[in-house]
Amino acid sequence: MTPSGIAQAAGAALLVAAGLWLVGSVLLSALRTVVVPRGERPKLTALVFLSIRRSLDLPLRRASAHRREQLLQRYAPVGLVLLAATWAVLVIIGFTPLHWALGDVGWIEALQVSGSSLTTLGFANADPTPARLVEILEALIGLGLVGLLISFLPTIYSAYSQREILVAQLSSRAGQPPSAANFVIRQQSIRGLENLEETWAEWEDWFSFVEESHSSYPSLVYFRSGEGRSWVTAAGALLDSAALIDAAVDLPHEPSAALCLRSGFLCLQEVAAQFLIQFNPSPQPDDPIRVSRSEFNECWDSLDAAGVPLVEDQDQAWRDWAGWRVNYEEALLGLCALAEPPWALWSSDRVEPVQRRIWATIWRHMRTNGV
Repeated sequence: MTPSGIAQAAGAALLVAAGLWLVGSVLLSALRTVVVPRGERPKLTALVFLSIRRSLDLPLRRASAHRREQLLQRYAPVGLVLLAATWAVLVIIGFTPLHWALGDVGWIEALQVSGSSLTTLGFANADPTPARLVEILEALIGLGLVGLLISFLPTIYSAYSQREILVAQLSSRAGQPPSAANFVIRQQSIRGLENLEETWAEWEDWFSFVEESHSSYPSLVYFRSGEGRSWVTAAGALLDSAALIDAAVDLPHEPSAALCLRSGFLCLQEVAAQFLIQFNPSPQPDDPIRVSRSEFNECWDSLDAAGVPLVEDQDQAWRDWAGWRVNYEEALLGLCALAEPPWALWSSDRVEPVQRRIWATIWRHMRTNGV
C-alpha cells in the first residue's frame, strides 16, 4: 500500500473511531439520564438544559411577569424534547463515518443512509453486506431510544402529578404564596394545632418522594407547579411552619413535626447537591440566617393577634426556630435561585443576588470536571 493509501486508511479509521465514540457517549448519556437511578449528572443532558436556559436570558429580562412565567413553564418540556432530538442527531452523525467507510457511498449519501437507518424509514441503503449490518445496528439503537422515551416521559409526568397534590393543598392551608404565619393561623382556626400529626406524616412521605424522584430525574426540578405555586416555596413554607410550631407555639412536643423537618432538610440538601449548589451539611444552630429577627417578631405578633398560644420566652423561640432553619436555608435558597419560582416569603423573595452565581457554578463545573 502506498503512503497516501496508508494515510487515507488511517484517516478513515480515525473517523470511524470518532463516530463510534460519539455514538457510545450518546447511548451512555441516555442510559444515565433515563435508566440509571440516583446521583447521575450526564454532561450532555446538562449541556442541553443549560444551553436552553441561557438562550432564555434575554427574553426573560424583557418579558412581563405573565410572559416570564409562560416561558419558564415551557422550559423543562422543551428541554426534554430537544434532548431527545439531540440524541438522535448525534447518533446519526456518529454513524455517518461508518456508512461512509463500509459502504460504497459519499459523505452526503452516508448521512442520508444513517438518517434512514436510525428512523427505520428505509429510503436509503448502502452495500456491501458489512454496511447493511451497520444499518441494522443503527435501526436497533433508534428503536431503543424510542423505547426509552416511551417509558421516560410517562414516568416524569407521573412523578410531577404526584408531587403537585400536596403543593396544591398547601394553597388552601398556607395561602398563595404560602407563608408559615398563614399556615399556623389557619390550622389554629380550622382544626387546631394539636391535630397536625397526619399532616406532618404526609409531608414526611412527600419529602422522601421528592428526594428520590428529583435525584433520579433532575429535570423534574424545572417542571413548574400551577399558577402562582412552586414545589420549592411550598417546601420552604412547610418547613418554616413546622419549625415555628415546634419552637414558638405552646404545645406539647410533637415528634412527627421534628421527623418531618429532618426529612425535609435532608431532601432539599440531596436535591441541591445534584445541581452543585453549595451548602453546609452540618451547620451550627447559631449560624446566621437570611431571615431577620425583626421579621420573626412580625410573624410572632401576627400569631399572637390571632390567638395562637405562644411560649413565654420569645428570645429562646427565635433561637430554636433559627436553629431549625439553618439546616435547610442554604439548600432552599439555592434551589429557588435555580428553579426561579414565583415570589414567596422567606424563600424566593431573597435569592436574586445569587441567581447568576448558581448557573455560573454549574456551567464552570461542566467545563472543568467532565461530569
